Amino acid sequence: MPDKNIYTVVVADDEDELREAVCTMTPWEALGFHLVGSASNGLDALELVERLEPDLLLTDIRMPFISGIELARQVREIRPAMHIAFLSGYDDFEYAKQAIQYNIISYMLKPLTMDGLAAELKVIHEKIDQRYASLRRLDNNQGDRAEFAIPLVLEHYDNPSDDIEATLREQAVACGLLRGSDDRSLLVVLTAAMSDGTPCAPGFTRLVEQLANKYLRHFVFAASGKVVAVLLGNLSDFEEYLHILADEICQLTERALGKRVLVGVSRSVTAFTELNGAYRQALEALHAAVESEGGVSFTADTRKGGGLCERALEIIEQHYMDEALSLASLSAMLDVSPNHLSACIKKTAGETFINILVRRRMEAAQQLLLTTNLQVREIARRCGYSDQHYFSYCFKKYNGTSPGALRRQRAAQTASGEATS
Repeated sequence: MPDKNIYTVVVADDEDELREAVCTMTPWEALGFHLVGSASNGLDALELVERLEPDLLLTDIRMPFISGIELARQVREIRPAMHIAFLSGYDDFEYAKQAIQYNIISYMLKPLTMDGLAAELKVIHEKIDQRYASLRRLDNNQGDRAEFAIPLVLEHYDNPSDDIEATLREQAVACGLLRGSDDRSLLVVLTAAMSDGTPCAPGFTRLVEQLANKYLRHFVFAASGKVVAVLLGNLSDFEEYLHILADEICQLTERALGKRVLVGVSRSVTAFTELNGAYRQALEALHAAVESEGGVSFTADTRKGGGLCERALEIIEQHYMDEALSLASLSAMLDVSPNHLSACIKKTAGETFINILVRRRMEAAQQLLLTTNLQVREIARRCGYSDQHYFSYCFKKYNGTSPGALRRQRAAQTASGEATS
């Protein structure tokens, strides 16, 4: 029997006994998994995902600080190719359906026996195997849109007129790229190529097409050893999905095909006659992706120059007290993908975004505890925590003592100093 593919997994559950039982009693290796970490709440689980980049997250759907639903949403921002399995005591499929779009591969109800969990993990392993195997299969079907779209992307239009654009839009409706004559979708061109310069195999074209199909209308084809995707959507579609799609192409190609890929993405354009210009932008971004930590570059990224991590650290310093500050919101400020920013921060600063943010907040909290008489609730708010319990949890984890104990130590030291003076 051939060896199993081994997939890494992180377990997150706030019930300590259950989490320990799952971690210690599950025959991970025999089932084709390798346990790399565990967490008791959603925020710690998110930090583990960012740092360890597992293939699977097994998480309770309701946890302190960040729910399983919110955890799944944020995980998709940084590891869109990762799979998530929910373990929950709530027989509430409607609640779970909120996260179906986030690569949810299984939904299990508590109480679950160890045998039941092992059986479900076996099914999950088979699903991941099947997904990767399907992405490796060849597919030479280019569809009916090739004759229309390929020349527009690869050839330059000289002096395009409104009449030409109107004719092209009629053709786009006829071949199904546009939904009707009043469809004013924007257009983006994405290019992908193997980092070692080898031509892209047909199986990779299929992978890009399958992933694009999850998020946006598209036409995908191969040209000059690269894969090219014409993507259609409105501005909000692109803001929500483009970064995720580009990151997932890189992550899934590495996991399913065992190859590193580079992705370049153009700005959006409004006319089909502008597709060649967008294609050239995407090629420029693809060239810049060689220097990108995450393998993805957007046209805007190529205009920014160096110092991305330094700018990120400056924003953390300025906005650490903002509860809404996250890797996703920070990457939006810098107009780069969350995965690219995460990789850049880890390489340059040597630790994850979450660790850097928590450390800065804890340093500020310690200063306020020792130099002011503010209530702990107010200090928590000033350091970016609306939940005082979570603030206290983080403070004790970082400092080894609770906020109240630190103040008592300070009071005792002050009293001792006054008594000896």
